[in-house]
Amino acid sequence: MIRYSLVCEHEHEFDGWFSSSSAFDEQVASGDIACPQCASTKVRKGLMAPNVSGTKKSKSRSVVDQQQMVNMMTALRKHVEENCDYVGDKFADVARRIHYEEEPVRAIYGEATLEEASALIEEGVDVAPLPVISPKQTN
Repeated sequence: MIRYSLVCEHEHEFDGWFSSSSAFDEQVASGDIACPQCASTKVRKGLMAPNVSGTKKSKSRSVVDQQQMVNMMTALRKHVEENCDYVGDKFADVARRIHYEEEPVRAIYGEATLEEASALIEEGVDVAPLPVISPKQTN
């Protein structure tokens, strides 16, 4: 896995993990990488210090760190699924109604397009993407 420091067109900084440099390039080209703050898909690599591994011990630590990250993301997703209301593809509409106090406040999750998520963020509605965990990452 490769970790890149990323920057969106609005200069928001965040990290991304990729299986290879070409995987990053492909995901950027297809618009699959979005800024967690503003949902912009205009993303570039930022400045970063090299991660130099000096021993086999540090390599195994890297694998442990990656597994811990997957475990944390899996736990986050499970917590949301168990404690929030699933609203499906109506997420943007429901989130907006809750924000404008047209519905009772409650935690929700569902699906939204990047355009819908961007519009919500511009309106001041707090949203964040849930991590997507593939079955082979949880092994």
